[in-house]
Amino acid sequence: MQYRIKRSARRRTVSLEIRDAQLLVRAPVGVSERDLERFVRQKSLWIDRKISAQRALLARVPEYRYVSGTCLPFMGEELTLAVAEGAAGRVERLGSVLSVATSRRSRRPAEEQARALVEGWYRAQSRERLTEKTRALSRRMGLECTAVTIRRTKSKWGHCTSRGEIQYNWQILLAPEPVVDYLVAHEVCHLRHHNHSRAFWHLVEQVCPDYRRQRDWLKANGRCLVL
Repeated sequence: MQYRIKRSARRRTVSLEIRDAQLLVRAPVGVSERDLERFVRQKSLWIDRKISAQRALLARVPEYRYVSGTCLPFMGEELTLAVAEGAAGRVERLGSVLSVATSRRSRRPAEEQARALVEGWYRAQSRERLTEKTRALSRRMGLECTAVTIRRTKSKWGHCTSRGEIQYNWQILLAPEPVVDYLVAHEVCHLRHHNHSRAFWHLVEQVCPDYRRQRDWLKANGRCLVL
C-alpha cells in the first residue's frame, strides 16, 4: 500500500489521514519506517474502506463546460448558461438563464473567459447575499459582525474570528438555500460562543431548527460544490 509520511518533532503519536483517496501517515520523528508499515498493515481494512468511500465521492465531483447549455446549481435553482461573443465580457441573469458575453477582443479562449466571468458572478452574488443574510441575522440576535469577507478555501466553509469578522467560502452558493442559511446561522452563533460547546449548538438549533439535516447534507455533498 502506497502512502506518504509526514513527521513532526511535536507529535507524540501516529495518525492516519485519508485525503483525496490518498493515505497520509503523520508520525513523530523517532518512529521507524518499519513500525509505521506495521501500523498501516494493522489498519488496512479501515484504510481500504475510507479510500473506497473517498474515491466514490470524488467520482461525483462535477466537471463543468462553460458553454451554452451547461446547467449550474445556484442556491437550489438551476441556471443554464447562454454563452455568446460580445464587445466586452459581462454576465447577466435572465430568469433561469445566465447570459455570458465573452470579449471578441480578448486573446483568451472563449470557454476560459466564460469560466472566469461565471466565477466572478458567483463571487459577487455570494458577497451580496451572504453579507445581507449575515447582517440581518446578527441584528435579529443582537450580535455585532464587524465584517463579512468572501474567499475560496479548501477546508472550511465558514470561519468567525475573535474580532467578529465572518469569512465564507463563496462556493457555498452552489448548495440549496437552507444549507446556506445553516452556514450563516453557524457562523453568526460563533459571535456569541467561540467554540462548539453544548450552549453553541443549542443556540444554532434555536436559530436553525433543522440544522442537523443541513449540516449532514453539507458533510455528504460539500466536496461536490465546485465550479
